Amino acid sequence: MKRSRHLVAYDIRDPKRLRQVHKIMKGFGMPFQYSVFLCDLTSADRFRLLQDLEDVIDQSKDCIAAVELGDGYDTSMFTFLGPIPSLPAKGPTIL
Repeated sequence: MKRSRHLVAYDIRDPKRLRQVHKIMKGFGMPFQYSVFLCDLTSADRFRLLQDLEDVIDQSKDCIAAVELGDGYDTSMFTFLGPIPSLPAKGPTIL
């Protein structure tokens, strides 16, 4: 199945839910910044990730943004100021 790269960022108001969300995210991608992950997902993986997150968050207080970056793994889609973090190479990152 075809994978595409996603940027997932979250703002979770409760420390317990924050830990749960972070644990879920580590299973689907790599941490990129605080509360930001890069994930290479199939459409089924994306659905499962969002379902898992929806089960944990309080939708009246917490916010998660998942942005599809496309099929390519071209690092030119990123612009950095300061130290450049290492981006994952092409391929799945789901653990």
